[in-house]
Amino acid sequence: MSRYRKIFNRIFTSIFLVVLLSINVQSFAQDGQALFKANCASCHKVEKDFTGPALQGWKDRVPEGDWIYKWVSNSAVLKETDAYAKEISAKWNNVVMTAFGSQLKKEDVDAIMKYVDDWAPPTPVVTPGGEPEGSGDSLLFGILTLVLALIAFILLQVNSNLRKLSDEKEGVLRTEPVPFYRYKTYLMVGILVLFAVGGFYSINGAVGLGRQQNYQPEQPIFYSHQVHAGTNQISCLYCHGGAQDSKQASIPSVNVCMNCHKAIDKYEGPDVLVRENGTAVDGTAEIQKLYSYAGWNANTKTYNPDNNKDGIPDGAKPIEWVKVHNLPDHVYFNHSQHIKVGKQDCQTCHGNIQDMPEVYQFSSLSMGWCINCHRDTKVDFYDKENKTGNKFYSIYEKFHKDLKDHKMDSVTVEAIGGTECQKCHY
Repeated sequence: MSRYRKIFNRIFTSIFLVVLLSINVQSFAQDGQALFKANCASCHKVEKDFTGPALQGWKDRVPEGDWIYKWVSNSAVLKETDAYAKEISAKWNNVVMTAFGSQLKKEDVDAIMKYVDDWAPPTPVVTPGGEPEGSGDSLLFGILTLVLALIAFILLQVNSNLRKLSDEKEGVLRTEPVPFYRYKTYLMVGILVLFAVGGFYSINGAVGLGRQQNYQPEQPIFYSHQVHAGTNQISCLYCHGGAQDSKQASIPSVNVCMNCHKAIDKYEGPDVLVRENGTAVDGTAEIQKLYSYAGWNANTKTYNPDNNKDGIPDGAKPIEWVKVHNLPDHVYFNHSQHIKVGKQDCQTCHGNIQDMPEVYQFSSLSMGWCINCHRDTKVDFYDKENKTGNKFYSIYEKFHKDLKDHKMDSVTVEAIGGTECQKCHY
């Protein structure tokens, strides 16, 4: 029996060592990145200048040998005797770099520099709706969990069989083992797995409640943004004027449509109108639907008489457009703040609207999506000297000074309070 136990212990030990080794290899591979973020990221970026110079391409700029180690150890001491150290220090306004002599060893500096040399800009995966998403980690973790559970089950069975063989060899009589489906340990593990998997999908489902990315309802009139905003180059603000001056973008009234379609009663455009399901659309017939809603007589080129004396042509009625982009009631979003102040294009949130025959929700409009945008979007500060930029942000004097002193290269929406809870939840 001891021989079989040794075999089992060796198998278990081998698997454990393989897992441990893979974890260690991963951690070592990340040391350079971790060291960079902990010690360098506050002043340096890999690909561009920040408070300090960009680190990418450092080998082509600095002297060979141990120069980089001496610089990281104590730049103030090095620049007293080294010409290049004096030059680089003067270029950056003689700002003294932190001395890392007691913190970073030579191998740590090598790891950081290797991370810088191997760095490449991340390539986001874009879903059909257009939002950068993860690479399917949830599915990968689920598969990995099932594999590990299967391995554990196999190991338990191997252990049971080895014990049975050992008992038979030594002549030890034991009672028949309990079937696995009646074994309390198996039942407990199964319940825990089901609880974990069920909880995972329940939480993910709860997080996604109310989100409707790629939502594309059928409208009472087929309206092609591709024809209007794309082919005919009609500005978004012509129809959605409220986006520049108010919280709501506003849906155009029938009168706005009729400003053009009093004269345009036929569709003769170059684009073939096709619905999402592939069915063809008669553009002229859709214009006739508009006339029906407006109470317009295409033959006489006049509105229907107002026999009811209510100021509305007989037969006219509002178009009940189906809203595509919906936010929860507890979310505050101001279009003018983004369009007029933030100088954002409509396409930032709505996608390439000028290429959509039928409008659909391009972005997820989730909280995470909005916050990431605020973290990454740079503010167009007003430059008093050159009189360029957005005057709305002229009050942030400290940021202006920090930008000029090269203490920062840009300011994001997050830096001016764009991620505070009360900004969007009131």
